[in-house]
Amino acid sequence: MAAGLSAAQLTERHRATLDKALEAIRTRAYWSPHPEYPKAYGDGSGLGPAEGKAAFDALLGTRFELDQPGTDTWAGGEVSPYGIDLGIQYPHPDIDVLLPAMRAAIPAWREAGAEQRALACMEILARINARTHEFAHAVMHTSGQAFTMAFQAGGPHAQDRGLEAVAYAYAEQTRVPDSAQWIKPQGKRDPLRLRTTFTAVPRGVALLIGCNTFPTWNGFSGLFASLATGNPVLVKPHPRAVLPLALTVRIAREVLAEAGFDPNLVCLAAELPGEGIAKTLAVRPEIRIIDYTGSSAFGEWLEANAQQAQVFTEKAGVNTVVVDSTDDYRGMLSNLAFALSLYSGQMCTTPQNLLIPRDGITTDAGHKSYDEVVADLAAAIQGLLGEDARANALLGALVNPGVRERLENASSLGSVALASRQVTHPEFPDAIVRTPALVTLDGGKPEAEAAFLSECFGPVSFAVAVDSTEQAIALLRRTLREKGAMTVGAYTTSPDVERAAEEVCQEEFAQLSLNLTDGVYINQTAAFADFHGTGGNPAANSTLCDGAFVASRFRMVEVRRPA
Repeated sequence: MAAGLSAAQLTERHRATLDKALEAIRTRAYWSPHPEYPKAYGDGSGLGPAEGKAAFDALLGTRFELDQPGTDTWAGGEVSPYGIDLGIQYPHPDIDVLLPAMRAAIPAWREAGAEQRALACMEILARINARTHEFAHAVMHTSGQAFTMAFQAGGPHAQDRGLEAVAYAYAEQTRVPDSAQWIKPQGKRDPLRLRTTFTAVPRGVALLIGCNTFPTWNGFSGLFASLATGNPVLVKPHPRAVLPLALTVRIAREVLAEAGFDPNLVCLAAELPGEGIAKTLAVRPEIRIIDYTGSSAFGEWLEANAQQAQVFTEKAGVNTVVVDSTDDYRGMLSNLAFALSLYSGQMCTTPQNLLIPRDGITTDAGHKSYDEVVADLAAAIQGLLGEDARANALLGALVNPGVRERLENASSLGSVALASRQVTHPEFPDAIVRTPALVTLDGGKPEAEAAFLSECFGPVSFAVAVDSTEQAIALLRRTLREKGAMTVGAYTTSPDVERAAEEVCQEEFAQLSLNLTDGVYINQTAAFADFHGTGGNPAANSTLCDGAFVASRFRMVEVRRPA
């Protein structure tokens, strides 16, 4: 390695944290090395609030230099959902030049071994963490997340997901020793002796196709899983959310160069308007791994057409909550109101369908009819978002015109129990901020199925009246099987209903949350403790993060020699 960053330095800085991460993925207990509070940064522990904002502002209207090979022109065009034109230009690749340069970086990275790759990845994450305030503004102004959410989800929570992937990658690669002595007894003859070496060999160039809503949280798992297993990573951000991943690429290239590796192990592929470069890249023979988060249509296209690559997708699903009964009615309403409101429902884990028996439910506050449950939930949402300051802090801005269009069409889908209202943002008057809409549907009518059995991404949820809890469980099973889900919830005081919900989720492969009433919400998952998706239903073919997410990114190659 070059003198800039030695193997010994990487070990001293990060080996103890790697050991803690390995223990965390084994125990599944809560753990994070990345503080999630803004005040934790600054005064020698990274950029503080003012420095982070200044660093973000300094990027606006500039050309984002990366010094990567094959730049043929410049691309850009990001406009913040809060109304700011970022005006940043990024290198556009000549892929016939860039991909060979990336492949040339593989041998030295492969020979470095699992531990040095993991530690280098951890140095990248540490430097990203030190700039969390800068990343928070970048995520906020590309995704529309409110600042606090952009800081936490786009910063330390995303970094946790990246580190989790590094830990799993290291664990999977080191299951097999670097070398072994093989001795087979031969009776009276001398034993047969072989000396065998084992090398984790990367598949090839990985393509990360970023998403608009969570560019770092959804991107870091695949990026670091591929890099830690020896693969170069070509980062293709969503054209409306380039900056957070471009910053990531720049930091990764700096660390790799300082550690004596080829910085072309991580490169950026920004696209021109309407170019659709992801489709072109996805079928290139050099691309051997693809990580994708986005629409089902393109995810299914990737799975069908990128036959040369190992494809990991997170697509669309229909997240469902079964409401049977509760011993904490106010807590249930409060929890659901928050889950439906957070980031204006623009999360792949936001509940969409609330299945409620039309005869009502039993609660600690007495029997509640279907109409009462719906009205009380609407009131809980209104109470949560009644003050504009609080509403802005929870909702953020609508990320794109498609979300706004779905919200405006909500009244055509059923009876509106809670209409969306416009919220004015005091700092960003051009931001489109809307509260959630709650629509009632009759689950027994076939014409209603077109609405509640399709994903309606954004701040629209359906209170679906069903004949019974048994019908709700059956509808949950059908939804999971036909449409998939990233999250499932249930509220019940009945052990039988609880078991029925568990059985459906186990058989249809969905992550289940039961009776959440406090500060944990169905649409939030924590790295090291929670699996995001299962890979077993139509919403996703992989899990963030488990052994399967990293193990197929490399192959173990052995060489045998006479001992």
